Amino acid sequence: MQASHARELLINSFHAALAGADPLRFVPSYLPAPPAGRTLVLGGGKAAASMAFAVENHWPDNAPLQGLVVTRYQHSLPTQRILVIEASHPLPDGHGAETAQRMLAEATSLTADDLLLALISGGGSSLMALPVAGISLQALRGVTRALVNSGATIQEINIVRKHLTQLAGGQLARAAGAARVHALILSDVVGDDPTHIASGPCCADPSTFADALAILDRFHIEPDVTVRTHLQRGASGEFEDTPKPGDACLARTENHVIGNASRMLAAAKDYFQAHGITAIILNEAETQSSQQVAQTHARQVQKILAEDNARRPVALLSGGETTVATDGSGRGGRNAEYLLALTIELRGLENVYALAADTDGIDGTENNAGAQIGPDTLSRAQELGLDPVKLLADHDSYSCFEALDDLLVTGPTRTNVNDYRAILII
Repeated sequence: MQASHARELLINSFHAALAGADPLRFVPSYLPAPPAGRTLVLGGGKAAASMAFAVENHWPDNAPLQGLVVTRYQHSLPTQRILVIEASHPLPDGHGAETAQRMLAEATSLTADDLLLALISGGGSSLMALPVAGISLQALRGVTRALVNSGATIQEINIVRKHLTQLAGGQLARAAGAARVHALILSDVVGDDPTHIASGPCCADPSTFADALAILDRFHIEPDVTVRTHLQRGASGEFEDTPKPGDACLARTENHVIGNASRMLAAAKDYFQAHGITAIILNEAETQSSQQVAQTHARQVQKILAEDNARRPVALLSGGETTVATDGSGRGGRNAEYLLALTIELRGLENVYALAADTDGIDGTENNAGAQIGPDTLSRAQELGLDPVKLLADHDSYSCFEALDDLLVTGPTRTNVNDYRAILII
C-alpha cells in the first residue's frame, strides 16, 4: 500500500466517522409529538444549527413551531421557523449572552400545554453563557480561559460554569415552569452524562457552589474577585443552587442522548472493514493527557509490529477527550499535540500512519480539525530545521504541522462528539 493511499484511507475514515455523528440522521426519530399548545425550540452548541434544520424538516407543517438556537460563528444553516444566532466559542461573548437572555425570557412564557424542545450539543456552555448578576462577561471569560488552560477536565470546567451562569445545570428547564421539556442531546463528553454536556441546561445538577470553589483551588486559579465572592456566598446558602436530582421542577423533563462517540467510532470501523482492513476500537473514552495517550498507543503499535503473525493492515481507533495543560502561549489543540507526541514516540517506524481530529472541525482554537502523520514526519520536520521535542514541550504542535503541510482543515462540520483518532498499520 502506498503512502498516499494510506493517508487517503485515514481521511475518508474521518469523513465516515463524521457521517456517523450527523444530527440530521438522528434527530427525526427522537422528535416528540406536538403538544396541545405551542412548541418552543431553544438550545445551543456547535451542532445547534444542524439540529434545528433537522427539526424543521421533520416537524408537521400544521403544528406551531418557533424558537432560537445559538451556534459558533460560521456554523449556521438556513432555517425558516427557528432563528439561528452565531456567537463566540470557546470564550463567551455578548452575542451569546444576549441570546441566552432571550431564551430565559422565552422559556418563562411557557404554560402547562406547551413544549420546550431543547437542542443541546457540545460548546453550549460558552455559547449560552449568561453570567449571573454581579459577574461581568469579562470576569466569566477570564475564569473560563484559566480553566481551559489548566488541564481541568470538561466536567470540572462545567461545574464552575454551572454556578456562574443562568441557564446551565438544569436552570433552563426550571425556567420553563409547568411546560413539558424534551431535550435532544449530542454528546461530546466521556460517559455521555447529560449533566456535563453543554453544562446540562435541562438536567439535575449534583454539584454545588462548594465543589466549584474546590476546583478553582485545586488548579490554583485565582479568578476575578466577583467570581470567588459569588461562589462563597452561594456556598454559604445565600443563593438558590442549581436544581438537584429529584427536584420537582424537573418532573416533566426528559433528556435523550441521540449521538455520541460510540456511534462515530462504529461508523469508522465499518468503513475500514469494508475496505478489507481489520479495525480495533481501543477506547471510546480516553481522558488522559494527549502525551500520555500517545505514549500508550505507541507501545501498542510497537507490540503489533513485533508480532510475526499479527494481522495487517489494521486500524486502531479511539475517541474521548484528552487534555493539555498549557500557559496558552503555544499553538495547537489536543489532537495535534497527540500526533506530535506519537511521532516522537514512534521514531520513524515504517508502515505506520495516523490521523487525529476533533469532530467539530476545530482542534483547540486554530482553523484545523487536526493533522496527519506518517513514517517520514519526524525526518521531514528535522530537515526543515524544526525541533519536534521542543515544539512539544512548548505545546506548539500547530506550527510543526503547518510547516509540514500536514494540517487537516475541514471547516465547520456542524456536529460534535469529541475526538477521532486512527492509527493505520500497513
